[in-house]
Amino acid sequence: MLTLFLQAAPQGNSTTMLMMMGVMVIGFYFLMIRPQMRKQKQEKKFQEELKVGSRVVLTSGLHGRIAQIQEDGVVIETLSGKLKFEKAAISREFTATRFGDKAVADKKEVTETEKK
Repeated sequence: MLTLFLQAAPQGNSTTMLMMMGVMVIGFYFLMIRPQMRKQKQEKKFQEELKVGSRVVLTSGLHGRIAQIQEDGVVIETLSGKLKFEKAAISREFTATRFGDKAVADKKEVTETEKK
């Protein structure tokens, strides 16, 4: 069995093979890993900047407005009532697609919501 592997091994081209492997690893990093890390960083920043009164869309598709922000999650006010979710459930992409710049509520709307 060992003789089969020794016969199939390239002779004299080990440096070329090593360089090709290195190029593949670097390409994989720049095409796959780095963009994913950037996306995760943007999502985390978005979740940290959430404010009371902001309109959001959750990853499950639920639409609502943030009523409270707590350490372990957020309370979202929907038409059917208030529900508590993790911050990770709020989707930056869905929120931006649905509401765009209108996601952050005016102060007047927030005060009206808090009065109710």
